Amino acid sequence: MRPRVSPITGRACFEDLFARLAGRRGVIALDSAGGAPRQTSLIAFDPLCGVDIKASIHGLRALHGELVPERGDDVPGPFHGGFVGALAYDLGAAGERPVEVAREPWRTPLVVGGLYTDFVVLDERTSRAWLVLGEDPGDLRADVATRRAEIEALLAESAATFEPARTVGPVERATSPEEHRARVADLRERIARGDLYQANLAHRLEVGLVGDPRDLYLRLRRVNPAPYMAWAGWDESMVPRGTPGGRGALLSASPELLLEFDGRVARTRPIKGTAPRGADPDADAESAARLLASAKDLAELAMIVDLARNDLGAAALPGQVRVEAFPRLETYATVHHLVADVAAVVRPGVDAFELLARLFPGGSITGAPKLAAMHAIAALEQSGRGFFTGSLGFVDVRGHAAWNILIRTLVWRPRAIGGEVSFHVGGGITWSSDPDAEERETLIKGAGLLRALEAS
Repeated sequence: MRPRVSPITGRACFEDLFARLAGRRGVIALDSAGGAPRQTSLIAFDPLCGVDIKASIHGLRALHGELVPERGDDVPGPFHGGFVGALAYDLGAAGERPVEVAREPWRTPLVVGGLYTDFVVLDERTSRAWLVLGEDPGDLRADVATRRAEIEALLAESAATFEPARTVGPVERATSPEEHRARVADLRERIARGDLYQANLAHRLEVGLVGDPRDLYLRLRRVNPAPYMAWAGWDESMVPRGTPGGRGALLSASPELLLEFDGRVARTRPIKGTAPRGADPDADAESAARLLASAKDLAELAMIVDLARNDLGAAALPGQVRVEAFPRLETYATVHHLVADVAAVVRPGVDAFELLARLFPGGSITGAPKLAAMHAIAALEQSGRGFFTGSLGFVDVRGHAAWNILIRTLVWRPRAIGGEVSFHVGGGITWSSDPDAEERETLIKGAGLLRALEAS
């Protein structure tokens, strides 16, 4: 791939760029809409090919190898062309036999995405944007000059307007509050027996939707902005051959980073501990202070940081794993979180796919030990999670990578009339968990999604 870069004139904003490019094939956006760190957003479109591979993390390595980097223009931002897509939680831990559990009710794909060489980069700090187009031997698309003229004309047009999205009927829970509390109690008994230390337990909600899911995504980023948001729309060309189902979309307001890798240093940023925002500044500060002082939440974070250190340590140079700023408080539209960074200098020969396989699925949304927690989750939740607590991100031609964890995420699918969305909410359970408090925490975490859905 030989990149050709041209600046987009004037100040740019994500919503305008997204609306203008939304009609292109296979649009995937990595959206740094708010929170910290708010840096660069990416809108990729018109993939060279989809994921015609065995659905696995290591299978993506072969697909990714089809792109060969060549010298071209300097590309702004962290992504220089490569694989962009999403991985379902139900892929399981790499190298392990998948946990036996019923498929996710909608039977969404295990992988969606493709190889992208055409994309727009937006610097969220300066509002500057660039169009990047790839020039590849054997590319059957029009030449770069023709494609640039087409996209620049599109970017100069008035932004498309999406049919307003609205919910139809009530939000329905697959698991009643009573059943969720009973599952929390069951998990506490498993912890007391010594089966595991903690696990992330979630439940699923669904609601009908009419209108355009892209309108819903833009509403979500306004009411619940986060640094690792993402949109991914797909059709049959973007999933492994033989995968059931047709079109769909992911709408994520994730605040959590699974993996960031610059070719030398790998970083993961687990979140453990949640408290609601206060109604006024004093109440907000009090809620944050209580979270920082919470022995239960600090213990949860410590367990997952230890798990992340172990996951990265197997790929790191000796003595080159460090924990930064433990704990750190981060504040979002509806919640406060406790966060820590775990970083490692990676051994020569370890690539982004191996790092992703070691970390996936993220320990903060499984528990510890990871495999024991995943087995407990499957036994109690009784069905697969699909993309919830999977990851969405990229590995580029240089081997650099960035992947979120798909929490605060809506999944959309079309129906004969309109469509529907599903989402999960959950939390980490330890021996000290109170079932009533854990039930309330799931609704606190879902508040931003419910606000975007204009539902109560």
